[in-house]
Amino acid sequence: MRVVLGVGAGIAAYKCCELLRLLTESGHRVRVVPTPAALEFVGAATWAALSGEPVSVTPWEDVHEVPHVRLGQEADLVFVAPATADLLARAAVGMSDDLLTAVLLTARCPVVFAPAMHTEMWEHPATRANVATLRGRGAVVLEPASGRLTGRDTGPGRLPEPAELFSVARRLLARGTRALIQDLAGRHLVVSAGGTREELDPVRYLGNWSSGRQGYALAETAVSRGGQVTLIAANTDLPDPAGVKVVRVRSALQLREEALAAADTADAVVMAAAVADYRPAARSDSKIKKTGAAPDPVVLAENPDIVRDLVAARRRPGQVIVAFGAETGDLLANGRQKLARKGSDLLVVNKVGNGLAFGTADNEVLVLGADGSEVMLPRAAKEEIADSIWDLVVARLP
Repeated sequence: MRVVLGVGAGIAAYKCCELLRLLTESGHRVRVVPTPAALEFVGAATWAALSGEPVSVTPWEDVHEVPHVRLGQEADLVFVAPATADLLARAAVGMSDDLLTAVLLTARCPVVFAPAMHTEMWEHPATRANVATLRGRGAVVLEPASGRLTGRDTGPGRLPEPAELFSVARRLLARGTRALIQDLAGRHLVVSAGGTREELDPVRYLGNWSSGRQGYALAETAVSRGGQVTLIAANTDLPDPAGVKVVRVRSALQLREEALAAADTADAVVMAAAVADYRPAARSDSKIKKTGAAPDPVVLAENPDIVRDLVAARRRPGQVIVAFGAETGDLLANGRQKLARKGSDLLVVNKVGNGLAFGTADNEVLVLGADGSEVMLPRAAKEEIADSIWDLVVARLP
């Protein structure tokens, strides 16, 4: 597919060399269109060598090919990174004073902006207004990452890592023309992922095999559909998805606290994390030693049902709550009982164990609705499963 990689004039432009490599190595034809000032950070020769395509910054080059119109018309995706405060402002008001901003006006494909700037610039009301304008027109404007910025400053405004930017691009290209329909734009979505751990002592815990991949796929696909996502991650080693606010937790009680807090402003809550049903009634402050005698039995306390608590605390009219259920047999009967017990709008039931679901790249699930609906999603990549789940959520949103 044809991708236009727009590069703004920020120090993070060097990261986009790796993004370009990931795009080209996956078989896409990439035309790099930097702003004139962006060449102060990475030169045209670098972009041309890495892409195998000519590099232009002005519509006055190769005029016979009408590049300011043709590039946008032919692109399957326009990905702008880093998107500086200046570039966001010019795009928001529809300026076309260089080749990149002209391409943005002629593009009829999905457009992504990956902002990168100092925290004060990102949080300025003018920048926030420009971001809202671009999102309102259907563009995907990612939330920047938090971390070390230029110099000694830290905070939100950091460009996400190239692999995570590539993941966003890959999802949008996979959706094709459907990506133009940003059906989650303006929605705050809460997703949980991973598996909780309940500590026995400082070195041991009760846990499960969840890798967090399905929850992360839900977060990533929601971003590609325009959503503003809070991901509550329990004990995963996956990199933070681009454009997602990540809150890290360890135990079921911590997950409950964060989920209830985030749900106050959420249009939908999807609880994909595998939550431990029980926790040790008492945690030892020191490592439990082997003595040679029979160990004392571990007394367990039941963890709260987080989904049921979310349903009981639901304050936003029309909020959609999705639960997940892991079963080893009789998905329909067990799922219906669990759905009735939890009171959620949807329950995603997946068969687990013996190499199924946990830690795999694909999944197969049965989605049960409180309205009596049953949707079987056949085995597919977890990203595809996630898209199908969001389709069901969107159909229930007011």
